[in-house]
Amino acid sequence: MVRAAGTTKRRAGKQAAASAAQDVRNWIGGQERPAAGGAWFDKLNPADGSRLARAARSQAEDVRQAVAAAQRAFAGWSQTPGVKRGEVLFAVAAALQRERQAVAAVVAAETGKSPASALGETDAAVALGRFMAGEGQRLYGRTTTSGAPHRTAMTVRQPIGVAGLIIAANTPIANVAWKVFPALICGNAAVLKASEDAPATAALFSTLAHEAGLPAGVLNVVQGLGKEAGAALVAHPGVAVISFTGSTAVGQEIAVIAGRRLAKASLELGGKNPFVVCEDADMEQAVHWAALSAFSNAGQRCASGSRIIVFEAVYEAFRSRLVERVKRMKVGTADTDEFGPVINERQLSAMLEAVAQARKAGAVVLAGGQRLTDPAHRTGFYMAPTLLEQAGSRDPISTTELFGPIACLYRARDFAHALALANDSPYGLTACIHTRNVHRAMEFVRQVQAGVAVVNAGTFGSEPHMPFGGLKQSGNGSREPGTEALDIYSDLKDVYITTDPGQA
Repeated sequence: MVRAAGTTKRRAGKQAAASAAQDVRNWIGGQERPAAGGAWFDKLNPADGSRLARAARSQAEDVRQAVAAAQRAFAGWSQTPGVKRGEVLFAVAAALQRERQAVAAVVAAETGKSPASALGETDAAVALGRFMAGEGQRLYGRTTTSGAPHRTAMTVRQPIGVAGLIIAANTPIANVAWKVFPALICGNAAVLKASEDAPATAALFSTLAHEAGLPAGVLNVVQGLGKEAGAALVAHPGVAVISFTGSTAVGQEIAVIAGRRLAKASLELGGKNPFVVCEDADMEQAVHWAALSAFSNAGQRCASGSRIIVFEAVYEAFRSRLVERVKRMKVGTADTDEFGPVINERQLSAMLEAVAQARKAGAVVLAGGQRLTDPAHRTGFYMAPTLLEQAGSRDPISTTELFGPIACLYRARDFAHALALANDSPYGLTACIHTRNVHRAMEFVRQVQAGVAVVNAGTFGSEPHMPFGGLKQSGNGSREPGTEALDIYSDLKDVYITTDPGQA
C-alpha cells in the first residue's frame, strides 16, 4: 500500500493525487512488504502518460510468502462458522461503502474513468460484497434418502484451501469484489494477484478489509507482472483453486498448468459479442444501447458489443444515426465525458494496428480510427470511438477481442442470417437483440451461443446474484458471481450416518 500517515481516506486521496513518490507494496500476512528482490515497476496514468506510482515487482519468492501466509490463516478461517465469516465480510463491505469516495478516486486515477463512473463501479462492488456476505447463512448442502435402512445421506460444503485470484484492470474494484468475497465466504484464504494496471486499488481494498476485522493472512495481495507473479501463483502447488479473468490466450495457458496438477480453475475469458438490431426495433433505444455496449468504459469490457448486426431493411437508417451518435461522443475523464482512455499504450498500439490491417483487408472506417492527438488528449492513451463496416465475418477485426472502443457493422438479410452471424464467432460470452417481436426474442435467447442473452438493452450489465460466464473460447464453463460461485470456491462432501433404532 501507499505510505502515508492518517486515515484511510487521506491515504486514498494521496493515491488519487498521483504522486510520483508513491510506492504500492504487497500485502502479506497483514503487513505491507516490498518485493523480496527489491524491484519495482511504474504504473502510468492513462489520462496523461505521467507516472502515477511505482509498484512492487514480485517474483516467485513473494508468491511463496503470500501462499504460506494464506495457508497459516486458512486453519482458523475455515473453522470459523459461515455465519461469522459473513459478519466479517459484511463489515468489509461496510468499510468499502464508507470509503466509497476515496476508493473511487483511486479507481479513477488508475483507469482514467470519470469520477461518476468510478463511483458507480465502487457501489457495484459494495453490492456484490453484501450479497456474498449473506451467503454465509446459506451455504447449503442437501439431505436426501438412502437405499439402506436406518441411514441418512447428505452433502455439506467445505472450503478448498488457498484460492489464487487473478484479475483485470477494466473494472478494478468490482473485479476484486467479484473474486475475493465468494472465495472468503466459502472459508478459503486467498492470494490476489492485482492487475499491474491497477495496483493501488487492490492494495487499498486489502487495507480496508484488514481495518474492518478480516484476520491477517486471510487475504494477501501480490503486485507484479502476469508472466512473473501471476505465473508463479498459478504454478504454486499450495494453490488449490485458481480464478482468472482476462484474455483467452492467457486463460488457455492457465488451464494447461492447472490441469497438470489437477487444480480447480475458473476461467472468465474474452468476448466478441453480437448486438442484433431487427427491422422492428425501437431505433432510438437500439442506437442508445449499441453505443453504450460498444464504447462505454472505452470498450474495455469482456461483454462489449463490438459486432453490431443490423437487418438490411433498417441498415442505412441505423448506420446514419449511429455514426452521428459516435461522432458526437465526448472523450475524457470528466463526468460530462462518455468514456476515457484505454489502460495503457501497448493496448492502444494494438488497436491502431488492428484498424490499419482491417482497412487493408477492405473494411471502411465510418468514424474514428485514430489516436486522439489534440492538446487535451495527446499525452494520454486515447482512442477515438471507431466504427467500421464491410469487414468480413471471419476477418481478424471480427474475430479478435480488441478490448477498446472499436465496433463493426454487419448487414443481415433476416433473423436466420442475423443469428448465424451472431453465432459465427470463436467466443460465446454475451449477446443482445433489439426487437418488439416476443417470439423472435425468445428464439434468439434459445438459440444464440452465449452464456448471457439480453433483450432490448445492452450486452453488459450483470448483477451480483446472477451467474456470469461464457461458451467456447469465452471460458471453461464456470460461472461467477451469483450463488454459482460457491461451486467454484467450495467442494461437496458426501456424508452418511447410520443409526441403530435399538438404541432409541
